[in-house]
Amino acid sequence: MSTRDVDPDFLALPLHPLADAALSAARTAGATHADLRVHRLRTQSLRMRDGIVQSAVDGDELGLAVRVVVDGTWGFASHAELSAESAARTAAQAVEVARALRTLNRERVELADEPVYRDAVWVSDYELDPFAVPTAQKVELLSDYSGRLSAADGVDHVTASVLQVKEQTFYADLAGSRITQQRVRLHPELEAVSVDASAGGFETMRTLAPPVGRGWEYLTGASAATGNVTGAGWDWDTELARIPEWLAEKSKAPSVTAGPTDLVIDPSNLWLTIHESIGHATEYDRAIGYEAAYAGTSFATPDKLGTLRYGTPAMHVTADRTEPHGLASIGYDDDGVASQNWDLVRGGTLVGYQLDRVFAPRLGLERSNGCSYADSPHHVPIQRMANVSLQPDPESDTTTDELIARVQDGVYVVGDKSWSIDMQRYNFQFTGQRFYRIRDGRLDGQLRDVAYQATTTDFWGSMEAVGGRSTWRLGGAFNCGKAQPGQVAAVSHGCPSALFRGVNVLNTRTEGGL
Repeated sequence: MSTRDVDPDFLALPLHPLADAALSAARTAGATHADLRVHRLRTQSLRMRDGIVQSAVDGDELGLAVRVVVDGTWGFASHAELSAESAARTAAQAVEVARALRTLNRERVELADEPVYRDAVWVSDYELDPFAVPTAQKVELLSDYSGRLSAADGVDHVTASVLQVKEQTFYADLAGSRITQQRVRLHPELEAVSVDASAGGFETMRTLAPPVGRGWEYLTGASAATGNVTGAGWDWDTELARIPEWLAEKSKAPSVTAGPTDLVIDPSNLWLTIHESIGHATEYDRAIGYEAAYAGTSFATPDKLGTLRYGTPAMHVTADRTEPHGLASIGYDDDGVASQNWDLVRGGTLVGYQLDRVFAPRLGLERSNGCSYADSPHHVPIQRMANVSLQPDPESDTTTDELIARVQDGVYVVGDKSWSIDMQRYNFQFTGQRFYRIRDGRLDGQLRDVAYQATTTDFWGSMEAVGGRSTWRLGGAFNCGKAQPGQVAAVSHGCPSALFRGVNVLNTRTEGGL
């Protein structure tokens, strides 16, 4: 955990008086459970094209939310005004909502027990607060990075962006927990474009730097204490120098031959397949039908827990709300549950789900594993994804090159791009940033127009080996969507490189009728 403190301006808000007023009003009105959440979300988005700033947008959302359980039914209300009077009124309104919904409620709310956390504080691990860095300095850095790409032969356009978020919450409930938290996250991205005017086409190549739970040091490698380069940054110099070379090679690469193909998949691509085919599929609310009207259900239903062969014995997938620098990492969730890590798939078998305090008892568990989150003070907390990760080989530090050496004729996949998956998280296809032909155990130039397609269990059932710890990397996304009204959450996924046998490869150009 970071040695930083929660910002004084957030601590200066009347957090405890708000809690006292809201919880007292909720108890007096008959609530058996009540919690207050004061939630502040600061954002900044910078976007550039060809070295010119296209947009620089700052946001600051602040409000309070009250949830109650009255006669086994949820009630929720929120307000933008932070006063004891508005907190009490909001609590009373939440109770009224619960009573109005009681006749429609078919499932009585029972919350799993959780210890009380009095005056708990958690701050994510970062060094340079991005909101303390002048915007002009950020623009200067993005301009420098963009200029390096623009100056290279064959690069016609460059886009650059960085999205930064600081999220602060104060949680209090009738049981006595009072928890204050602060976390920072960043999503930087640069993309080079090569235009073939004669053919009317173009190719793109994007940086592989994933979004992370770090500060501005991620873009510079500079330490707040010493100003020296640290291990916290991405190797921007090397990647920016090589992107034009990769882009030029991709533009001239031959088209892939479709058919069953052995694949070695880099963590920069595999994280997204994990997100879609495992992360969403093991959300318990989805598995029992709560997302059916919007984003679908899951083939991994609770009746298969402990028996479903998700993949090969090399498959060990964990959910983790404590992963250092993970986008879904937090000290305590929005149910006031302390963060944990646990198994979802072990030895290739489905063994767990992601849960909150409501769903844990329905699965017969005594405790939630801490997956409740709301993206705004004006949204009710729902069950959201933890950092879901494929674990590396525990016995051997197998390298990516060693996995490639085991393939006579195949494809090495690097970077994520487009994808699709069905409503049960079962049939899917994924593309990528770069694809390399593997011939006789070595890379033999780039290929184009590649997508891999499979069902979830066939794909993970074809995984012959995973790389060692040295190949393990965190990927992730800022924009995981769920629920109605829609909410967005950030989540990371770690994985090693992995070898898959006989996966169906499509030629996207042929599939598109070109």
